[in-house]
Amino acid sequence: MTVKIFHPGPAHASAFLAAVRRSEALLAGWVSPPSTREQYVEYLRRYGSDAHCSYLARAGDGSLVGCINVNHMVHGALQSAYLGYYAFSPNQGRGLMKAALGAVISRAFETHRLHRLEANIQPANARSVGLVTALGFRLEGYSPRYLYIDGQWRDHERYAITAEEWSAPGASTPAV
Repeated sequence: MTVKIFHPGPAHASAFLAAVRRSEALLAGWVSPPSTREQYVEYLRRYGSDAHCSYLARAGDGSLVGCINVNHMVHGALQSAYLGYYAFSPNQGRGLMKAALGAVISRAFETHRLHRLEANIQPANARSVGLVTALGFRLEGYSPRYLYIDGQWRDHERYAITAEEWSAPGASTPAV
């Protein structure tokens, strides 16, 4: 199960937008990814800042697996960020996002020198909850009406992991 993660750029716009179109039913109600060229350009601008970082994941056959964002990175005493992610059809449910998210988590702790990552997930999103718990995240709490998605304020559960808790195969935990 080979997955490569990389930073998106202008050259990836067509493949990204095609993957979003192909995945509309899968993503509806959970996330609102960029779906036009203008929105994609804005997405690249946002994730070109110091506080945000985005990765795309590609399967061995060259198809896009999904998108993983490291949002609101804060350094200093907090050293924390929020994860956002979504899979693209037809690659969901094959373990590819688990491999990709694991690689991004390792980078967040090692390269970005973060200490804590938080993933906020709608309680009904069983696949997403299963993904983070399989990677070692723990449930920390419940946030009613936490994020505005698809025209509604949606409740979320907060999951988190720290660098000391991270134990991805082949990953080293940085000294903090």
